[in-house]
Amino acid sequence: MPLYECVFIARNDVSQQQVDTITDALVTLVTEAGGEVRKREYWGLRALAYRVKKNRKGHYTLLGLETAAPTMQEVERQLALHEDVLRTLTIRIDEIDDQPSAILSKRGDDRERGFRGPKPTGRFASGRGRGDDREEFRARSRDELDVSEIEE
Repeated sequence: MPLYECVFIARNDVSQQQVDTITDALVTLVTEAGGEVRKREYWGLRALAYRVKKNRKGHYTLLGLETAAPTMQEVERQLALHEDVLRTLTIRIDEIDDQPSAILSKRGDDRERGFRGPKPTGRFASGRGRGDDREEFRARSRDELDVSEIEE
């Protein structure tokens, strides 16, 4: 049977449980037709590159499917009819990789970054702690102040 990768984006108004419900319906449709779901990944709520149907964010989900072409057409039809699904993309592939997708592996790298070192001092550093010895930055004692400045 041919292999497919299907990514769909659900509206940001729905919860993750509702997205899982949509995904479960698709999985049930594929398994009842004799196919198999080899990969299922929820990528989370992510920002869209541009507004789609007045939405700026969406829930992304990836499915790796092994199923017949008519079943895949039915999956695409169901996704197109669902009002909470903004966009879909389905491609036929040669093999399904068992490793996490690039999106999930990138997210894992961000979490492991940890401490990146001290901030370099530069143009936008605050004025504190620079150790300026210029007169305007030093605190003047009462003896240095003019009598006219104190009385005002």
